[in-house]
Amino acid sequence: MTTVTIQPTGISADDVLAVARGTAKVVLDPATIEAMATSRAIVDGIESSGRPVYGVSTGFGALANTFIAPERRAELQHALIRSHAAGVGAPMPREVVRAMMLLRVRSLALGRSGVRPLVAEALVDLLNHDITPWVPEHGSLGASGDLAPLAHCALVLLGEGWVLGPAGERQDAADALTAAGLKPIELAAKEGLALINGTDGMLGMLLLAIHDAAHLFAMADVTAALAIEAMLGSERPFLPELHAIRPHPGQAASAANIHRLLQDSRVMDSHRDDLAHAVQDAYSMRCAPQVAGAARDTLDFVRTVAGRELVSVVDNPVVLPDGRVESTGNFHGAPLGFAADFLAIAAAEVGAIAERRVDRLLDVTRSRELPAFLSPDAGVNSGLMIAQYTAAGIVAENRRLAAPASVDSLPTSGMQEDHVSMGWAAAKKLRTVLDNLTSLLAVELLAGVRGLQLRAPLEPSPAGRAAVAALGGAAGEPGPDVFLAPVMEAARAVVAGPELRAVIEREVGPLG
Repeated sequence: MTTVTIQPTGISADDVLAVARGTAKVVLDPATIEAMATSRAIVDGIESSGRPVYGVSTGFGALANTFIAPERRAELQHALIRSHAAGVGAPMPREVVRAMMLLRVRSLALGRSGVRPLVAEALVDLLNHDITPWVPEHGSLGASGDLAPLAHCALVLLGEGWVLGPAGERQDAADALTAAGLKPIELAAKEGLALINGTDGMLGMLLLAIHDAAHLFAMADVTAALAIEAMLGSERPFLPELHAIRPHPGQAASAANIHRLLQDSRVMDSHRDDLAHAVQDAYSMRCAPQVAGAARDTLDFVRTVAGRELVSVVDNPVVLPDGRVESTGNFHGAPLGFAADFLAIAAAEVGAIAERRVDRLLDVTRSRELPAFLSPDAGVNSGLMIAQYTAAGIVAENRRLAAPASVDSLPTSGMQEDHVSMGWAAAKKLRTVLDNLTSLLAVELLAGVRGLQLRAPLEPSPAGRAAVAALGGAAGEPGPDVFLAPVMEAARAVVAGPELRAVIEREVGPLG
């Protein structure tokens, strides 16, 4: 178990992962509590002065010009949370909700939101007691931030709403707080608005996606190398000097990985000096680094955007150290929406080119003497024929999901909020694209392993041997058809997990 300490300067992406997916506890640094108390004192001063300030002494959205009497301002904050907790649909995964809550604590801790420390402490209590609000998947437009999802989180602080039960069922929040020995809190002026006006859901999903994409893009080099080796492809297109003359860093890294993965292979040795061998491999083989490398460079851009957002004050209005309270547009999710859409496009293409290699491996006219559909007895047996159908269907879905959400906008709140980012939708579908990419690489892994098995007695590369060992227990040896779905699930687990990459890196060195 680790501890994540919330500083007034923010947190790291690793901190978010440790809390969202791990068992890390969260604590507030004393300096964070002091920063929030200082900010709150400014809001208290505004309250006593009687000045109209958005979200403190006025209504919200199209009701921004409606003055709220002092005795009703706490009521206003509670009403805001209840009315905005209007999402519908299946619950978001636990890891997304935990990331979102931690990021809201991070934002409050920067000392620009004007909330009392006890508000942040209440969110920390939910995290540390493993109480996860039930947050429906539909409700956010990405401006003003993730209003509905964050409101469903905030509602639990009031002892209302729902939480996820141990088996994913819906439970009453009041019962969960009581069981954990926690009490609901009462909100003061500005605090309800500060709890929901942020990009925390979008950012949380994007940070999780960045972590997953980095792993999958490395595994895409592994499965590409296996397929190229099984198809008796050439290693020459991956020579470093050929990528130095087109200096895209991701391309160079991907090419170096594939070249290294193809070394020390008797399969590769068998045709290296064969004059009858193809002069050029197909694009799906030869251009693997150009596609996967471009995806890596896209990921670097997205990582930069997420890093900026991690140190950003995302709220409205914000409380400045000089005592001013200013309205902003910093809650608008366009930077995150654009980034998520861009990464979804890149990830979809990494999967698409993998499926093309699978198709070549299965086609007896193009696989360089491998049996049809990688079955030693094709005809009675269909081999991996329908596994490729599954991959083709997933590629088609990813192409639909790669259509950008961020170019869409529907006006809301009586035209006060007349342009929204759709960043929540962009980040949510990105996660689906990456999950689909896992399946596509699993099919390529299975096809590559089967192809290398069929090249026996030629011994494959160290990466090939590791892949055969990792999947051999589920896939078995080439032979009569078997129930394929469990084999594909096993291949998914191998692609998603760290073990195969770790074994390969012990043999060939770290992958770039």
